[in-house]
Amino acid sequence: MMGAYVIGILVMLVSVYVQWRLKSKFEEYSQVGLSNGMSGREIAEKMLRDSGIYDVRVVSVEGQLTDHYNPEDKTVNLSPDVFHGRSVSAAAVASHECGHAVQHATAYKWLQFRSKMVPFLSVSSRYMQWVILGGILLLNTTPLPLTIGVALFAVTTLFTFITLPVEYDASNRALAWIQQNRVVNEREYVMAADALKWAARTYLVAAIGSLATLLYYVTLLMGRRD
Repeated sequence: MMGAYVIGILVMLVSVYVQWRLKSKFEEYSQVGLSNGMSGREIAEKMLRDSGIYDVRVVSVEGQLTDHYNPEDKTVNLSPDVFHGRSVSAAAVASHECGHAVQHATAYKWLQFRSKMVPFLSVSSRYMQWVILGGILLLNTTPLPLTIGVALFAVTTLFTFITLPVEYDASNRALAWIQQNRVVNEREYVMAADALKWAARTYLVAAIGSLATLLYYVTLLMGRRD
């Protein structure tokens, strides 16, 4: 049991460090203007056109770190700093989100798999924490509620690991495109790759953290059965 707590603390510390590094990297590279002077919106629209995608819109959404691709309405949603920004950070984020649009257009299998899991996760996430809490409270009476809770949590953990190839692939597509089309120079490319590397690590830490939590719940459950 003590081992589970130690792992949990280590994962939390690593997560805080990675988040801090990610924020500092994006703040640093947001101060570096692109040599071509293009905005995030212009870069996104060019990448979509170059990829033969004409039915996806690039729109601005409020907030920070709100950038995402929505396969339901086929929109690349960029935060104001990215949408209007003409920096290395804006180029990295905009092209990464378009990488997801390219995945969608080419029926990338991991994105399809993840999308199929979303409806189930949206429902289970509403009740999972309560099922697990009830399971822990009732553990000395019956293991059934916690067993159900662990099963639900296992699916969310699987989702975090399925997300990894989706995010890494989107970054690889983005970096390949901006390099091949000379959207950035060599110095800017190194910065964009560094920014996306740290962004990907946040997903990796999240997956490891989810796995550590799952193992903790499994330990509780197996301890009860023993």
